[in-house]
Amino acid sequence: MTRAALLVLADGRFPAGGHAHSGGAEAAVRAGRITGAADLENFCRGRLHTAGLVAAALAAAAALGVDPVALDEAADARTPSPALRGTARKLGRQLLRAARAAWPDAELDALARTFPRGAHQPVVLGMTARAAGLDPRDAAYCAAYESVSGPATAVVRLLSLDPFDATGVLARTAGEVDRVADRAVRAARAASTGGVDALPAASAPLLEIGAEAHTGLPTRLFAS
Repeated sequence: MTRAALLVLADGRFPAGGHAHSGGAEAAVRAGRITGAADLENFCRGRLHTAGLVAAALAAAAALGVDPVALDEAADARTPSPALRGTARKLGRQLLRAARAAWPDAELDALARTFPRGAHQPVVLGMTARAAGLDPRDAAYCAAYESVSGPATAVVRLLSLDPFDATGVLARTAGEVDRVADRAVRAARAASTGGVDALPAASAPLLEIGAEAHTGLPTRLFAS
């Protein structure tokens, strides 16, 4: 195992398409729910413990070798919004392209054949971690961290928020990222023996509603 691979995978410069998405932050800014660093922190905490936990558990399960078709179906069932399901598959398709270039692997090739329009991004993330020689906890960390780093970066652009304030938010939520990753791995291990129903299904209705509203905007800075 090489820990440097984790740094590559978690690096915002990895060409996985995430830079074009706000993780729901743009919709929250437009609705007035994020106006500054304090609101951003609350938003990130909420996203981490809902969508972030679900994504981290899916990624960890994929890294453990749970059937990706079953995981993709589980991801669909946990994503009520058609807009978010579409976004997850677009991001999964882009991540898979980058992953196959960085870590050529037969399982990733098979995933591309099974899901020509893209699997859900957390499933691809977990299988990418597996191909890179990383473990399920690494995959969970990546997913959990992405759930807060994406919105934090986006709000810097959306509100001209001081980058130091956004970084402070990430630092203050770091301990919670650890705990969410640990919880996700426990759930993934349960799913590996008991089936995907053991995975968390935490919901964030405002993220789902905001995603649907966001798709109808005539102008927007981020794709989601």
